[in-house]
Amino acid sequence: MVVRMRHTKSHTANRRSHHALKSTSFVKCENCKELKRRHIVCQSCGFYRGMKIIDLIKKTEKKQKKAKAKKAEAK
Repeated sequence: MVVRMRHTKSHTANRRSHHALKSTSFVKCENCKELKRRHIVCQSCGFYRGMKIIDLIKKTEKKQKKAKAKKAEAK
């Protein structure tokens, strides 16, 4: 079957010109001055919009404790 209303290659390319991926933009964290993604909690200090959202020290301690328990359980 032949397509009756065929689109040209240039028409298809013009339509797909908006399909390209945009690069992510980074901003400096207000608290620690590290680069972070916009509208997302800072991975280095845990602050977002001047408020502490994540306590990273507790989080790392909990991870280490869990890994240590898993390692002891395997032995």
